[in-house]
Amino acid sequence: MKKKIGVVLSGCGVRDGSEIHEAVLALLAIDRNNGEAICMAPNEDFPETNHLTMQETGGKRNALVEAARIARGNIWDIKEVKASELDAIVFPGGYGAAKNLCNFAEKGAGATIQPDVSRLLKEMAAAKKPICAICIAPALIAATLGKEYSPQVTVGNDAGTAEAINQTGSRHLNCPVTEVVVDGKNRIVSTPAYMLAGSISETAVGIEKAVKATFDLL
Repeated sequence: MKKKIGVVLSGCGVRDGSEIHEAVLALLAIDRNNGEAICMAPNEDFPETNHLTMQETGGKRNALVEAARIARGNIWDIKEVKASELDAIVFPGGYGAAKNLCNFAEKGAGATIQPDVSRLLKEMAAAKKPICAICIAPALIAATLGKEYSPQVTVGNDAGTAEAINQTGSRHLNCPVTEVVVDGKNRIVSTPAYMLAGSISETAVGIEKAVKATFDLL
C-alpha cells in the first residue's frame, strides 16, 4: 500500500503562494518513492502579487482555489485533514509559506500560525510522523514547533532568517543547496531549494534527497 504524504500548499506562485517548481518537484519525488500525495491548502483569501511586475495588486486570491491549479483539482481544505490520515507531510516553499501559512515574513520569531496549519503540524509532531520542509518553509516549522521540540532545520545560509529561526527555540544549520538536514529525533527534514538555488536542477537534487530522507524515516 502506498504511503500517504500530505503536501501543504499556500497558493500558486512564488511571491504570494507556493513556489511552483518546488511543489511540482516534491510531487514528482513523492510519486517516484511510490507515495500518494494528498494536497491541501487553507480555504482563505490572501493578498495577490502580479508575477510579471512582482508588485502587490491590492486584490486577493483564495489559497485553496489557486493551489488547486498545482494539484490538478485533487486537493483538500486543510481543516478537513487529520494527522491520523497521513504517514508524512511536506511543505514546499514560496513566500506563501511565510505569509499565508504563517506571518514569519512580517513577524519573524514572533510569528503566528494559520490555525489549521498549526493544528496539523502539531498533530504530526506529536505522532512522530515525518515532516519535510523546503526553502523558506522550515521557518514555519520553527515558528510552530520551536518552543516545544527545538527542531534542527535549514534554509541554507541566510543569516537574518537563521537568527529568527534560532530565536524560536529551534536551531538553524547551514546547508548547501543540494543537501538536506535531517533532525532524526524530531523526524524533520529540510533543504534550501530556491533560498540558494541558481537553477531548477539544483533545486531538484535537494528536493529529491529531502523527500527520499522523509520516506526513510517512515
